[in-house]
Amino acid sequence: MKFKNWFLLVLLFLATGINAQIKNPVKFKFTINELGDNQYEAVLNATMESGWHIYSKDLPEDTGIPTSYKVSGKNIELIGKFTETGKKHEEFSEAFGGKIVFYSDAAGFKQKFKLKDGTKPGDVVAEITYQTCDDRVCLAPNTLEFNKQVMPKGTAEETKTDEKAAPAKDSVQPVVDTLGVVVQNTAPMAQTAQLDPKQLKIKSIDIAHPLTDCGTGSSKISENYWTYLLLGFIGGLIALLTPCVFPMIPLTVSFFTKGNKNPAKGKRDALIYGFFILLIFVLLSVPFHLIDGIAGNVFNEISTNVWLNIAFFIIFIFFAGSFFGYYDITLPSAVANKSSKAEEAGGIIGIFFMALTLVIVSFSCTGPILGSLLGSAITGSANVPMLLTFALGGFGLAWAIVFGLLALFPQALQSLPKSGGWMNTVKVVLGFVELALALKFLSKADLVSKTFLIKRELFIAIWIIVAIGLVIYLFGLIRFPHDDKKPKISITRKILGVLGIGFIIYLIQGLIPAERPKLQLLSGILPPLNVSYFHDEKDGILGMHPEHDFFKAIEIAKKENKPILIDFTGYGCENCRKMEEFVWSQEDILPILQNDVVLASLYVDDKEELPEDQKTKIDLGDGQMKKVQTIGDRWSLFQTANFNNNSQPHYVLLTPEGKVINTPVSGYMEKEKFKQFLECGVNYYKQNK
Repeated sequence: MKFKNWFLLVLLFLATGINAQIKNPVKFKFTINELGDNQYEAVLNATMESGWHIYSKDLPEDTGIPTSYKVSGKNIELIGKFTETGKKHEEFSEAFGGKIVFYSDAAGFKQKFKLKDGTKPGDVVAEITYQTCDDRVCLAPNTLEFNKQVMPKGTAEETKTDEKAAPAKDSVQPVVDTLGVVVQNTAPMAQTAQLDPKQLKIKSIDIAHPLTDCGTGSSKISENYWTYLLLGFIGGLIALLTPCVFPMIPLTVSFFTKGNKNPAKGKRDALIYGFFILLIFVLLSVPFHLIDGIAGNVFNEISTNVWLNIAFFIIFIFFAGSFFGYYDITLPSAVANKSSKAEEAGGIIGIFFMALTLVIVSFSCTGPILGSLLGSAITGSANVPMLLTFALGGFGLAWAIVFGLLALFPQALQSLPKSGGWMNTVKVVLGFVELALALKFLSKADLVSKTFLIKRELFIAIWIIVAIGLVIYLFGLIRFPHDDKKPKISITRKILGVLGIGFIIYLIQGLIPAERPKLQLLSGILPPLNVSYFHDEKDGILGMHPEHDFFKAIEIAKKENKPILIDFTGYGCENCRKMEEFVWSQEDILPILQNDVVLASLYVDDKEELPEDQKTKIDLGDGQMKKVQTIGDRWSLFQTANFNNNSQPHYVLLTPEGKVINTPVSGYMEKEKFKQFLECGVNYYKQNK
């Protein structure tokens, strides 16, 4: 996303306010097309905001909520089944352990029909059930209804739209929240503060005035960018230690500080040189922004394509061979020669081409590191161009800072270590890292293709073998082509070797079956827990059996004198599964869930039908009607009416009397933030109960 768009996004956020939490990222338009010969087509077109998607009707079982489109009505007869149009995307979901199929940007749903009696009008009712997700949250499944009337050809009015259908006769007055979203109760609202299971709007719940304001720190969506900036910065520092770059540091700095008659001008030029290095690395990300603007989903397709992931695996193996010293990866010499000649221009232009020459001639060592950043960004996020900008910016920033500081303080050059065999050791260590990362891409291809040959334990075992190879190398038991014949095993190598042994011990525990997930530091890299030789489905969540009815949970909370933790979740919510597996399972989180709260997991996509007297419809206007027929509909509306939020996962702490303890939190979050939220509410309740 370009800077201008980020700026507009910030302005929009400030304009709408932080309480505008109800999301409606999908818009629908319902039309009926005449096909001739008394045949028609009911077309429902959906447009989605950037970053959001809805699932296809062809979604595999147990991997989300497939879209359902039904057309019915008086005097119409369906022809075949409904079809989908639009650009379909497929990717592997680590949370579900299978492939998900979805549409982003736009999708269409079509159903052909004909009039049974070509002389009479037909009343067309279209109903769509769908779920919307982005990379952080999933919204509750939604069901909308659209009405149009079709007149036989030749009549005065061939198609009539019911712009605002009347609510069902058994509906009650809708409740409209502050954002203009209609929220419908399934029973008349009580006028008391008592918790009545027959109502959904609870008077005692007031999210605007929680009992305490602790534990309300918000998570930032942009945190991933800063992570990549840090990774790029670390990668840049490592690259500086390689044989391609390190020997050039004193030569380049000395050129500016000693080869210039004006020392002040020399230092200024060196700083400009560092700035141009940063600029060049940032400019390397520009093509990815252009590609993203032309084909916005290309990176998602790359990250989920079997053959491209296999290609990444081969490339990373190739990078490893280069770092091991079996061959060099270099750009064509003509490129470096042209850049070097351009340095003769002098002035600012000459300094720019000096920086460009440095980047080009060091490609043998920096290329594999930059390739690693590229591969991890493409397979790790929906906003690849911005991640690459931050990663490459961090990489260039490391170089700019080193060259700039050494230019300002040239005496520090004396403290730099001398060039030697240790630089080749750095390259070989990076080669082992590349081998380990290569397996991630092969595993991704295995998961996407559903061959499931690389089980979690096999992945761990291969990493253990790679780590053993690294440790053996660090202790000097094996050598590579450019190593000294009798290498001196320095204290640093010994320390790294001991750390490698510790990492091997850490990995071994992942081979032992356990009730709780292990190797949390590697979550997102390892295959999911259910791709395992020891996978065994068990009831409950981490041994817990939460309540699935809010009102029953309230009664239990009163008896046990505990606060209630509402977990708005869904069977098709990927981020909910990630929270359960990677956050709930943590040893300082799970005991709180087991002992200090009454857990109420309310599934907003539960398809079990409500009793007939609780079913109703909501008039959303513009011919759209929302049906309330299932338990999932009920809890979805309960969440919207009381907490002004419709995303999952969403967590709320309440007292047994139904009062909000602290500000609710949403989405996949870091363990510490979730722990802070829990401890804040639980401790407050214990002190004031």
